[in-house]
Amino acid sequence: MRRPDQQTTTRPTPDAAPGTTPDTPPAEATGPGTERLPDATGTGTGRLAEPVGAVRLPDAATGPRPTGDLTAEAVLAPYLRGQAADFLRSLRLHHEHSSPADSGGHDAAAATRALRRSARRISGSLHTFRAALDPHWADQLRAELAWLSGVLAREHAYANRLTRLVEALHQLSGPALPAARAAGESTAPDAQGRTALGVGTARAGALLERRLTLARTRSHSAALQALGSSRFHAIADAVALLASDVPLAPGAASRIAEALLEPAERAEQRLLAAVAALPPDDTEPYNEAQDAAWHQARLLLRLHRYAHEVVLGAVDPVLAAPGHALDLHRDAVEAAGAAAAAARTPRIAPATAYALGVLHADQRHDAEAARAVFREAWPYATALSAP
Repeated sequence: MRRPDQQTTTRPTPDAAPGTTPDTPPAEATGPGTERLPDATGTGTGRLAEPVGAVRLPDAATGPRPTGDLTAEAVLAPYLRGQAADFLRSLRLHHEHSSPADSGGHDAAAATRALRRSARRISGSLHTFRAALDPHWADQLRAELAWLSGVLAREHAYANRLTRLVEALHQLSGPALPAARAAGESTAPDAQGRTALGVGTARAGALLERRLTLARTRSHSAALQALGSSRFHAIADAVALLASDVPLAPGAASRIAEALLEPAERAEQRLLAAVAALPPDDTEPYNEAQDAAWHQARLLLRLHRYAHEVVLGAVDPVLAAPGHALDLHRDAVEAAGAAAAAARTPRIAPATAYALGVLHADQRHDAEAARAVFREAWPYATALSAP
């Protein structure tokens, strides 16, 4: 893999024009549960091809802020206030489109996604730049926002998973069987397998629809209950205060290098170390035991992107494709898990179990393909080596 000619660290250059945080950050896929942020000590023991922290993105692509006389208060506080304002705006839109008189379910879903997006950015920034903030306040609000984001994400995740699995079943039940057979198999077993797959596909789809629709309905009820709870109202009050007042640590107004640049670079280093610790490609078949390392890399990539937004005032376009690949990997892994769980349903017909087994293998293949796409899209000269 190659490293771009330009540098990518979050440390800004002193002679560049200041940038601004985009009003509409890129949407991201999220899992059906609350994701725990990594320990501040970092993760991964991977081997880096060269020292970290010596590179930057092109000024025109990122619009980095000048160091000059900027302080942590002048950089971090406006970002958090802007995300808090987006959170409150999304909450108002969600209330408007969720009323019984409003039939715009799509608008309510879009408002929920925007609400989660702001919650993730606030929570991630509180984690990375904890040293520049009141630590007790930051830890408490970060935990509450992580809970809220997880609760709101589940309904969307179950809906997407059902759509993904049903579409995969339709593709698998076509005229050709999945490429899971040896080249020398006879025509008769192929015909038998195609017949069994055709019979089991409809039942497998119905089973998945019952299971995932029930999970989605329960998640929807849990989200509505959460949004009406006193716990959520306390979160909304805290975010409303954040929109006008950011509790900074004493001295953070003058320590931009210590308060922002160093934590952002540590986030970058943790990401590169986690990617370096991923197993190399083409050495062994797909291994589910490695999924956790890939999920951790995805979370660390998200934290690095948020830190990039705070310090440089813009998203990092170089990491868009790797981030998308990790999202696809997460979706495929969770879809494979749903197919495997459905196959463990007691007293299902053999044809149904066969179709679910083929579906499980198909999603595992998609996860493996997403890993390959990530390796191709990863722009830095990090040596992927087994832990």
